[in-house]
Amino acid sequence: MFSVGEKIIYGENGVCTVEKIGSLPMDGAGGKVYYHLTPLIGSGTYFAPVDSAAYMRPVMTRSEAEAFIATIPDIEPAICSDTRFNHVDAFYKELFKLHSCEALVSVIKGLYSRMADRKTKSSRAEATMKRAKDILHGELAVALDIDISEVESYIARTVAE
Repeated sequence: MFSVGEKIIYGENGVCTVEKIGSLPMDGAGGKVYYHLTPLIGSGTYFAPVDSAAYMRPVMTRSEAEAFIATIPDIEPAICSDTRFNHVDAFYKELFKLHSCEALVSVIKGLYSRMADRKTKSSRAEATMKRAKDILHGELAVALDIDISEVESYIARTVAE
């Protein structure tokens, strides 16, 4: 069970803060206990049952984040050889379901490669890359205690050393 104030990864929503643990603020909720989660990126509140099968885990520690960043150059890009939109979308959706930073880096690298090979930009590819970066950079920002806008340059500096 997570604690109030803890930052966690909630499914494919990225980093969320546990604001409260309790029943839902509505009639007919049945007394079930929920995490009240506020996303790091975006707005609103997610309500996740404490006993839910939804993917939830603590944000990585600083040392885990630093060790992970050191592995980024060795992570292979995820390349979908199929050109049909629905197949490409399904390919990347499966990688998001892994809930791993390695998969997110693989998605980002693969999409950079895919977009570099094309003469026109794909709004779907750009949206998928933004989503992968938001989730990855959000977790790294929290773990490293830096602003999310600093993550990309932090990675670049660290990997270059």
